[in-house]
Order: sequence, then C-alpha cells, then structure tokens
Amino acid sequence: GRLNEASGGGLHPLPPFARGAPALPGCCPLAPFGRAKISVLRTQRGPSRVELSAGIQASLAGRYASALFDLASEGGFVSAVESDLETLAEALRESAELRALIRNPEVSRHALGKVLAGLGETLKLADLTRNFLGVLAQNRRASELPAVIRAFQAIAAAQRGEVGAEVASAHPLTDEQLSTLEQKLRAREGRTVKLKTRVDPDLLGGLVVTIGSQRIDSSIRSRLNSLAQAMKG
Repeated sequence: GRLNEASGGGLHPLPPFARGAPALPGCCPLAPFGRAKISVLRTQRGPSRVELSAGIQASLAGRYASALFDLASEGGFVSAVESDLETLAEALRESAELRALIRNPEVSRHALGKVLAGLGETLKLADLTRNFLGVLAQNRRASELPAVIRAFQAIAAAQRGEVGAEVASAHPLTDEQLSTLEQKLRAREGRTVKLKTRVDPDLLGGLVVTIGSQRIDSSIRSRLNSLAQAMKG
C-alpha cells in the first residue's frame, strides 16, 4: 500500500529527520524563483552558459542539473549549492534507508516532499537547494538525485576550467601522494584536476581513479581478478 503520510512508524521507514518535518510551502516550493524558471524544459540560457557535454545534455539528470546551475549562477549561489549537493551525496552514501526511500515508487509525492524538507532543514541547506529537492519530489524524480549531483558537479567544474576526479584507495592517501597524483592527472588532462577521495578497503591496494566516464583501475583487486580470469583460460 501507499506510504501512510501521517505516521512515522509502522509499515514504512521514514528516517527520523523526516518525522514531523514542516510541509513544503504550497503544492510546489517555487515561490522565490517562479514556476517557469525551475522547469528543465523552459530554463533560460544566457551568454555565459557552460557548454555541456553531449552526455549531460542528453540525460534527464543532466537537464535538471543544468536548470539548477542556471538558477544558482543567476543568484550567485553556485558555491553554496555545490556544497549542499556534496552534503546530500554524503548523506546518501551513509544512509541505505535514504537511498531506498528516494527510489521507492510507493512513497507519495507529499510524503517524499516531507522527507526531503526535513532533510534540508536538518542539513541546513540553502533555500534554492531545498526548493529544488521539493521539485524532484513533486515530479517523482527524487531517484535521479545522485545523478543530478554528479552532473551539477561536472557543470560547475567545467565553469571553473576544472575536471573532477574521484580517487578510491584501500587506505587514506597522504598529502604528498595526493599532490603527486594531482600533478600527474593535470598533465594528462591538460587542466586543473579537483580530487575527491574515498577509502574502499575491498580494493586491497592501489587506486581506482574515475574522471568523467573514464576509469583508471590499478587496484590489487582488479589485478587479482584479471589473474583469475587468465588462469581460467
């Protein structure tokens, strides 16, 4: 059955921050910006518009991220929104409950809006970010949030002349190792590379570097898998 919107317990796993969360203003939280501006189909693009990759332009998440970037850029909030999205990404990484909730088709728009409103309040997100989360809930696109975050980060990095790289390692890297890696990637890419690191003990050793759609896997786990495949042959 559908999520019981009035109760935080029982059949559906509302996270603690969502229980009793304030309702979003109106049926759709667009008051500060106007309904037309937030529409991914009707977003205005000015002359300083970032040239997006074909992949971002073609994806639904990319179009939402593009619309959000336009609004943030017009209001001078790009850094604040980018920081908010990183905070949301961390919340998604840490909460399997939240990841399941945004993908659950049984959750109503209203209930999901309350969840995301409560999340925005708990994490002290900017108004623009909170409103955008409300739009995703109303449009039943909350499941796109992780992809929207990645696309927004790519757009913002491109605006700064940067490229983002995610570095996974079995153990935390030292400052010296990060500096060496950044220099090598900058020489490879021909532009500034902004590193984001995470620890994945399953890699055993080595690194996995992801830059856009490119993946450089030098982990011990990958080498062992390749060796196992070769031995099977």
